[in-house]
Amino acid sequence: MNVEIITKKLELDLYGFSGIATDRDYAGTAVKLMDKMWRVVRSNGLGNKGRNIWVYENDHRVFAGVELDSIPDSNTFLERKSLALTKYAYYKHVGPYGLLKQVGPLMNDEIKQQGFEVVFPHIEIYGHWTNDENKLETESLRSLK
Repeated sequence: MNVEIITKKLELDLYGFSGIATDRDYAGTAVKLMDKMWRVVRSNGLGNKGRNIWVYENDHRVFAGVELDSIPDSNTFLERKSLALTKYAYYKHVGPYGLLKQVGPLMNDEIKQQGFEVVFPHIEIYGHWTNDENKLETESLRSLK
């Protein structure tokens, strides 16, 4: 695993929905939030960058969102989440989503070996869909203290 430490500021302005991962079912919770978010985005014809972005926070909180081309009307009821990371670890996973469960612990171990401390939020950025699961791209980011 090749985890890169980045000290260039990353800013994300996301719109979507948040929730609590009941029974620590982070993926299941995020998928439900993501589906709800896409229904709102599509039904309101909101232009977007097309990438699902999941944010994991303290106390089992999860946010599923997308970067929009413009600020939506308040009647969409989408939640806004603005993030600014100044130091973070980055790893790009290429392959089936089913292998992502292994990425987090391996990434955290490598970060610790490099002498850094992982803090929240953790972010997963899902690339554009392809039917060939061996070509699926997911960027994994861990905030660092």
